[in-house]
Order: sequence, then structure tokens, then C-alpha cells
Amino acid sequence: MTIIKKINVAPGITWVEIPQAEIYILCGCPADSIKHLIKNGMIQNIEKNGHSFQSGPNVLLLSDSSIQGGQFSNLGEFPILQMLYKQGMIIPNHINNKGLKPILIGTEKQVESQLEYIYRGNYGLSSLEEIMSTGVEKEFAEEMMKVKLHFAFGKIVSPKELLETKIIENKKVEIRNGVFIKRDKYNEYTIEYKGEKVEVSLNLNPGEKYITSYHLGFYKVRREYFAIIHSGEGDGWDIHRPCMSSIIAYDQKLYLIDAGPNIIETLNALGISVSSIHGIFHTHCHDDHFSGLTALLQADHKIKYYATSTVRASVTKKLSALLGRHEDFMNRYFEINDLSIDLWNNVNGMQVKPFYSPHPVETTNFQFRVISENGYKTYSHMADIASFSILDELISKKEGDNGVQPKLIKQIKKNYLFESNVKKIDIGGGMIHGMAKDFEEDGSKKIILSHINRDLSHEEKEIGERASFGMIDVLIPSNSNPMFSYAERYLKNYFPEDLFDDLRDIINCPIVTFNAGSILLKQGEKSNYLYLTLTGTVEMIYSKKGIHKAVSAGSLIGEMAALLDEPRKKTYVALGHVWALKIPAIIYQNFIKKHKLLAHILKRRTNKNILQSLPIFENMASSFILNNLSQVLSRRQIHKSNNVPIGGTPELIVIISGSFALLSPKGEIIENLEQSSVCREETILFPKLPISTIAALTEGEYGVLPGFHINEIPSVIWKLFEIYEFRQSQIKVKKKKKSA
Repeated sequence: MTIIKKINVAPGITWVEIPQAEIYILCGCPADSIKHLIKNGMIQNIEKNGHSFQSGPNVLLLSDSSIQGGQFSNLGEFPILQMLYKQGMIIPNHINNKGLKPILIGTEKQVESQLEYIYRGNYGLSSLEEIMSTGVEKEFAEEMMKVKLHFAFGKIVSPKELLETKIIENKKVEIRNGVFIKRDKYNEYTIEYKGEKVEVSLNLNPGEKYITSYHLGFYKVRREYFAIIHSGEGDGWDIHRPCMSSIIAYDQKLYLIDAGPNIIETLNALGISVSSIHGIFHTHCHDDHFSGLTALLQADHKIKYYATSTVRASVTKKLSALLGRHEDFMNRYFEINDLSIDLWNNVNGMQVKPFYSPHPVETTNFQFRVISENGYKTYSHMADIASFSILDELISKKEGDNGVQPKLIKQIKKNYLFESNVKKIDIGGGMIHGMAKDFEEDGSKKIILSHINRDLSHEEKEIGERASFGMIDVLIPSNSNPMFSYAERYLKNYFPEDLFDDLRDIINCPIVTFNAGSILLKQGEKSNYLYLTLTGTVEMIYSKKGIHKAVSAGSLIGEMAALLDEPRKKTYVALGHVWALKIPAIIYQNFIKKHKLLAHILKRRTNKNILQSLPIFENMASSFILNNLSQVLSRRQIHKSNNVPIGGTPELIVIISGSFALLSPKGEIIENLEQSSVCREETILFPKLPISTIAALTEGEYGVLPGFHINEIPSVIWKLFEIYEFRQSQIKVKKKKKSA
């Protein structure tokens, strides 16, 4: 009889249950792991002796790496919340509170990071001093702290008071009740009970990614002058829809409001390339509004980050805890823009007003307005608000108590009820979410009810409506076709400004659309056309060389085949709806010939092919970026037994051919390096660290990319951190084995 049940739930997520020992293990917790358990029946609603609660895991096994495939691997916030509250493990007098704490298992580094991340997810900035360090005046900081303590039941507690932890390195460790776990090697474990064993791997296979619990379909989104694209209406428990979010289109630029799980899938469904995102407005740091931040690093530029200083500080502390990195790393990935609270901030012509909203962590909601011939058109986005009854509970009843001043609550209600053309509100209810009934008298022209995982009640339908995914509210329509502006802007990235007048013949080419799944260019076909993608994301497939990558908007595809009049070697498929400029090969050839650019383009062709094969560009294949890098890639031959010279500035070494070895300071082989490997990433990430030795085991060729250029590409920096962390773990393992 089998006593251990193992189920592979989704990529990177495994379920192990041992009912005899009352052990239920969630192995791996990327974004939406709880949703996958609900969808697959591991979490069910239970009624017992008149009490309703959920089943689920009581043990959480962390990945050895905080990131895999550019995505967060260890997002334990919602799994822990599900254990503590939905299962009732922490609720006093709950039928399922047996005095046992949830168990957190992992390497020492990951457990410590996870505890700090959960702490910041619970409280954000946890002291008056931390709040004031962001520039908040003492009086307001004291009010914020009173609100925070109210939601924390009067006390800030360490996660260690709520959780039991088990550090697992290379020795067998007892989880509980005779169940043991052993870490066999990187991200691979054996779980044992009464002589029976199962093996669990948390590694993603090459090219594999964490997946969503839902399917969105595909939508063709119009680009208006000022419009709201509704990109999510669910909450952190909704298995069918993305979490509450919106996308603002203004003057040919796109801005996210929050970045919840699976943001890339959301954008692809809407036909939006991540490289088309200009900025993000951030309300707060809870995972259902936060965990998609790293996906934005797949853009080919630093996305602008807009938030108040308090929200940015709490987000930074949570991110740095999760990744185990210094807090200044946000500047490496985003262009930071702090917004002034309770004031209209000018953001590229759009006016944006953030205002404080009571929540366990620092939270601001937003009002956006743009002038039109009929006055201002306004959108209000209010995620994770507090109900009016909770707001009233916060008010000071007598002098000296821990309540907040009535004038603050009055101002908050006034901001909530600000009359808007479109207003989206959180009606999740309970202690930390809003209620629809508070907006019965709201004068806004349209109210959208959001942040729930249920149907609207009849009473709620009388107050507001539900937005379907991909729905657009147009506040100010566009009077011109923005696609021509996109074409002009993207072509300027490829060619010198003094040639722009001659680009008119290209810009005048027809603009065409492709449905999701359509083939733009097919391998082996004659190259009569090439395309400049204007919106959406395209998949490039070159099966012969094992290449399949996402190509962002603004990319020239089919360029070389069209220039050389060759059959196409690659196939390009639309991942979502795509708009593209269809350029006849004869027009493009004439332009290149006229300006004598062919030799220059051919010179970079080989280098570009080398770069396209590198895994560090797997999540970012902007042809503009690859074109630039192909021009600065320096290629060098090396003889067997020689070492790759150390440059005087940060650089990335690319293995083009031959076999190489990455050596420790004592000359031991840490890793064998083959074609498409990269190394010396530490010179870019941590310039003051000792530089690694790279030895040629055979005749070979390598390339050098200047660190200055790499530092400007967030997705590549992110990948380099992932590579660096893996290599450091391997060094640590080798040291332990040697000492043993």
C-alpha cells in the first residue's frame, strides 16, 4: 500500500501528501501556486461541526533559487496566508487550530529571505522611523503607524512567531511525525516516511516557465488618446481571472497600474509587448499587485516606476528581502519617479494624484486626469481600500487612545468618493478591503466593482458593474492612427537621423494586422516582404538550431532574407494580436543600397546570430537591442590551455566555440563552459569582487561584450543574477563536500 502520494501539479510545483503523518507539502511556491492547488483539488472547502474552512498544505518547501526563468520561485505570502487564516491554523478557538505552526523548509539563505519577505508583506515599513525616513512628516507618520497597528491587532510580530522553520542543506532532516527530507543536489530532494521514498525536483526544464491557472484568450486592443484597458478584476484567490489591475493608454504611451502574477501572459492576451510599456503606477506591495514586477524586466529598456516614496520604500524592502540583495538594486532595473502625495503630479502631460489609503502595508490609490474640450476626463483606481465601517473604527474616540484623527478619515472618504468619469473599486470586504454599499451615493458616471472571486450580488449590481477582461473605457478618443507614429519612432532606432527623410517611402507602406497564432513569415518561403512589428509580441522559431524566442514590438523581422533575396530560415508567429508595417523587399533594398548600408548590416549579421542563441536573451529578443550589441561584440581566438585575459572594465564573456572551464581561486573546475555559455557576470554585477579565471580546454573562440551596454538591459542583468547565484551555490556545495 502506497503511503506517500506525489502529484506533479504544474511546472515547478509538486504536491506530496502523507495522511498517516498529517503532512501535506507544497513543494515550490511560484506565483499562483495556491490557485493551482485549488484548481487541482488539493485545497477544498470543508464544513465540520458548523465551521467552514479550507484544507491545504501545512508544509512549504522552498526552491534553492529565488528566481528561475526570470520569474520569482519563492512567493510564500499567499500560501502562508492560506494556512494561517483560510485553514484556521492561527485563528483562536478555530476547530482547525491544533496548536501547530506551518513549516517552512529550505536552505538557510532562502528561509531567512522568505521570513523577511513575509514580514515586509505583512507590515511594509514597520516602524515610525522607517516611515519618516521616506520624507513623511512626523504627525502623518504617527497616524500611519496607528493604522498599521490596528490592522496588526496592536503588535508587530516576527514571522518566527507564526512559522516553524527547518533548514535543509545536505543532511536528512525530520519534518514532523517521522517524515524526513533530504536535499540530494541543487533543487532536488527525497522525502521519506516509514521506508517509502519519493523524489521531488523544483527545477524548471530548459525553456519551461511557470504557468497560469487560467486561459485568457486574445483581444485586439485599440490605442486611444486617453483610455482605460481593464486587465484584471480578480483577487489573489481567483483561479479564473488575473488580479485587479488596469492599463492606461495616454498619448501613445501605455502605463500599468500594479503588476500582479502572470503579467506577461496578460499583456500577450491583449496584444501588448512588454517593451511597449512606458511606466507602472504602483499602489502597494502585496503579492497580487507586486509579484509581476520582475516580468517587466523583459523589456528592452528601463520601465519608469511611479509611486509615492513610502510605497516605493516598502516595495524595495520586500523585493530586496525576497532576492537577498541590497536595496539600491531597484535603480538597476527601473527608472524611479517618486510622486507627491495628495498633489496633481505631471506625468508626460497626464495629471496623476496619489492619495493615502489605510491598509496593513503602505498603500496609495490614484486619480488620473487629462484635459479635453469638455473639461477634465478622470479615472480613479482604488485597489485594496478599507470599508467605511473599518474607517470609522480607526477614529480616535478619546484623547490618548490609539485612534487616528477624524479629519484624516474624513479626507480619505472624500478621496474615495471623488467624482470620476470611470472609477474602479475594490469590494473584497472583510477587514482590509472595501464594500460596494459605501458607494451608493457616489456621483461617478461609471463604477466598476473589482477585486473579488465571486459573482456580484443584486444589491451590488445596482451600484456598479463588472468589467470583462480586455474591455476598454475610452475617455478621450484618438483622432489619428497611432500606428504610423509607432513606425516612425521605431525606425529612428535603426537608422541615423540624417536618413529619416528617405524613410518616408518605408513609413508609407501598408499597416496590417495578424490574429493570435497567425504566421507572419514562414521558413523556406521567398522573401518578398519584411515586417516592422508595431504592437504585440511575435515568436521567432528556428528549430534547426533549437531557437524559439519572443520578439518585442519595434523589431524588424525577415530583414536579412529580404535584403539578400534568400529563402527565409526562420518562422515568425504572432503570440497575440499584432499590428505590423508590411515593407516590400524592393523598397527596403533600394533604401539600403542608396545609403550603402549593406556591408554594415552584413558585418553585424553573424554577431547577431551568436547573440540570439544565448539563453540570457531568451526573454528579451528586441532586434534593436541585438543590433546594437552585435556592433560592440568583440570576437577573439584562443589557444588550448590559455586563460581568457581580464579586461580593465566590466565585461561579459560569451563562449562562441570550443570548451572552457570556470576555475576557482585554487584552480578547481567549478563549471564546464560550452557554446552559448556566458561568464564574468560578477564584473558587471559586483565590480569589486575577485574576477573569475576562465581557461580554454581546447582551441576556441570567445566574445567580449562591454559591461556598459549590458547594464542598460534589465532582463539581461536579471538573468546574470540568476547565473551568478547558481554558480555561488555550486561553489558552496563543492567546499562542503571537500571539508567533509
